[in-house]
Amino acid sequence: MTFTGSDISVGGLFGFVIVLTLVEMYFSYAHDKKLYTKRDTWNNIYLMTAAVIINLGMKTATFFLLEYCYQFRLFQISNFWIYWLILILAQDFLYWFLHTVGHYVRFFWAMHVTHHSSEHFNLTTGFRSTVFEPLYRVFFYLPLAFMGFTAMDILFAYLVTQIYGNLVHTQYQINFPKWYEYIFVTPSHHRVHHASNVRYLDKNMGMVLILWDRWFGTFQAELPEDKIKYGLTSQPEDMGPVNIIFHEFIALSADVKKAPTFMDKLKYIFNPPGWSHDGSTKIAKIMQQELHEAEAKENQNQKNDNIKDFNEKQRTLSSTG
Repeated sequence: MTFTGSDISVGGLFGFVIVLTLVEMYFSYAHDKKLYTKRDTWNNIYLMTAAVIINLGMKTATFFLLEYCYQFRLFQISNFWIYWLILILAQDFLYWFLHTVGHYVRFFWAMHVTHHSSEHFNLTTGFRSTVFEPLYRVFFYLPLAFMGFTAMDILFAYLVTQIYGNLVHTQYQINFPKWYEYIFVTPSHHRVHHASNVRYLDKNMGMVLILWDRWFGTFQAELPEDKIKYGLTSQPEDMGPVNIIFHEFIALSADVKKAPTFMDKLKYIFNPPGWSHDGSTKIAKIMQQELHEAEAKENQNQKNDNIKDFNEKQRTLSSTG
């Protein structure tokens, strides 16, 4: 058996992630940071294994579909460096789009929710995969084949960016230069993404570049006054691995059944999570708008109180002057 340079590179990168995970786990227990729990870690491993099995099952179909579309490529990039630069940038943008769809379309959220279900945040959380994503991910990457990128190169680029995405699942504070934080996803950015705070919902979708979020309005910085709470806005009571995978499908099915009209049934499937036909629940954007309005009102009241206090002091000084 022979190994290619790509095999060795990917194997080395995965090995690096595993070593870092063990190091983080050791320091977490050594310093009693409680970043890990046994049940949560085993759930992460179980869900990663399930995703790997589906990945392997879909690998051949994914490869041949990409190769088939490659025959109809619109152009071919001959320069090696430009080829890989554009491939990485385009693949990362298409992942941002795939990820955004996973948050804004409830059917896809029912699959992606698995990755957000942990109330802990550590390097093994990156392994808590969206189990069924391999079934549809390839359709988001078909434009790359039409752009003249081979199936093998597309899959390799995805693996490399995925490994970077795993590395930002950590609570350890890392001080990056400002230019780096402006361009690339950092652990702080991704902590926001995994938060269940209203302010942080559906933010920071990028895998490698945070620029997509800055440009398309899905960026949110981590704020010290709004401490992150990990997990879902409503955690399932049963945190067993099977229920973690299927609980949102069960909830979606129940909502579709109770919808009074056919159009409402479709809206439950394709509208963002939280949409309801009777307004009993709200989508993240509405809740964030209400939060911002409440904060603006509070700030205005505080400003008015400060002006009132200032005027009172001035009158006091005038009367005693």
